[in-house]
Amino acid sequence: MGSSKFFTLKEARLSNNCPECYSNDGLEITFKQKLTENTFYKAITSETSHQMHCYNCNTTIFPVRWTDDIERVVEYQQRAVQPKPKSIKLKPLAWVVIILDVILITVIILAITGVISF
Repeated sequence: MGSSKFFTLKEARLSNNCPECYSNDGLEITFKQKLTENTFYKAITSETSHQMHCYNCNTTIFPVRWTDDIERVVEYQQRAVQPKPKSIKLKPLAWVVIILDVILITVIILAITGVISF
C-alpha cells in the first residue's frame, strides 16, 4: 500500500584513496533521507543513510573497507549534512476523510442530544 524511498541530501567528492583501486579522485559519498508515502500522506522521516562509491573502479565501498582517514572524512561530512526536519503532508483524500468524519460525529451528537430528529 505505501512506499518508502530515499532522496539525496548531499553528494560529496572525497580526495582519499580508494581501498580497491587506490585512486584518489574517484570516491564520492552520498547522504540520503527516507521519504514515506501512501494514499493518505507523505512524510519525511528522520532516518538517514550514506553510501560510498568509487567511480574509477565502479565499486561500492562498504564501511568494512574504510580506512581511518576515510572514516574521519565521513564523520566530518555527516556533521555537515543538514537533514530536513520530520514532516507530514496530508493528501486531499485524507482531508476528505477527516471532514466527513467530523460531519458524521456532529450529526450523531446532535441526534443524540435531540437538537435534530429524523
